Amino acid sequence: MKVFTRKSEPEELLETVSESLHALSGSSTKGKVMKVGLIAVSLAGLTAGSAAISSLRRRTEGAKAKL
Repeated sequence: MKVFTRKSEPEELLETVSESLHALSGSSTKGKVMKVGLIAVSLAGLTAGSAAISSLRRRTEGAKAKL
């Protein structure tokens, strides 16, 4: 019987990236490279957007606390 252990988010992300890079190493076609690049850019954009929203939220909550 196999016991499942839950991986942390960084471990899951590392595994996903490793699998993607491994898949590309076999046959690096232009389409696959473009797809991986698009995913990477999308993740970076989502992260930046989330950070901006959090920053704005902290600013508005800080302004409310001063009132």
